[in-house]
Amino acid sequence: MPRHLCETCGVQYADTPEPPDACPICEDERQYVGHDGQRWTTLAALGNAHRARVETQEPSLTGIGLSPGFAIGQRALLWQGPAGNLLWDCTPLVDAATVEAVAALGGVASIAISHPHFHAAMADWADAFDAPIHLHADCRRWVQCPHPRIAYWEGERLDLGDGTTLLRTGGHFAGSAVCHWAAGADGRGALLTGDSVQVVADRDWVGFMRSYPNLIPLSGARVRRIRDVLAPWPFERLYGGWWERVVTRDAAAAVQRSAARYLEALDAD
Repeated sequence: MPRHLCETCGVQYADTPEPPDACPICEDERQYVGHDGQRWTTLAALGNAHRARVETQEPSLTGIGLSPGFAIGQRALLWQGPAGNLLWDCTPLVDAATVEAVAALGGVASIAISHPHFHAAMADWADAFDAPIHLHADCRRWVQCPHPRIAYWEGERLDLGDGTTLLRTGGHFAGSAVCHWAAGADGRGALLTGDSVQVVADRDWVGFMRSYPNLIPLSGARVRRIRDVLAPWPFERLYGGWWERVVTRDAAAAVQRSAARYLEALDAD
């Protein structure tokens, strides 16, 4: 039986002979059902129309996406670590060519996910590389393809070793997380965020939202929490969840000044 994929959000569902009746992730106010109604595809069909896009982002960090884009169009990141590679977030496509390209980079020792919109085909990624999936327990209710490889973590941080740490920011989702990579940006630190912190069109700034497509803002209290969670962590560079969404310099300061701008806007008359 196929694992169906929602064509709007790209999230994979459990094996069923027929597609589900609805996609709870798209029916949530943070996402949306496509204008043509709920539509589904399968991994095989997706592979017939798309291929992997694999590009170096910086030494030891590789972007993995789809060409042409699909669903929300995200790009995952593969960090090549001394003790094994970490896949940050997932894409919907896991075909032979994708697996071969990632295996040539050392494969995947573990997977970590920022939030439910980037669950994608995490079960197939885990199966392909015999890798555990680190997912915050507050995201459990949004998992549409339950899998024994999912390791739910709790609390505010998880040390993955080799200088990588998962931090729960909350905000976009209660379990939204980011990954701090201490050795990134030539040792000045990098932050991998998905859109728990979103790089905006002016890439010297970031944004914070409950829903990006539906323009639902976060409360001031939740933005303050994100600001305060990230304040102690040094990072020169910030990688969002899409190819061009990167703050290339002074990223920690960009987060702090962006939070200040956001809070000032909330308080304006």
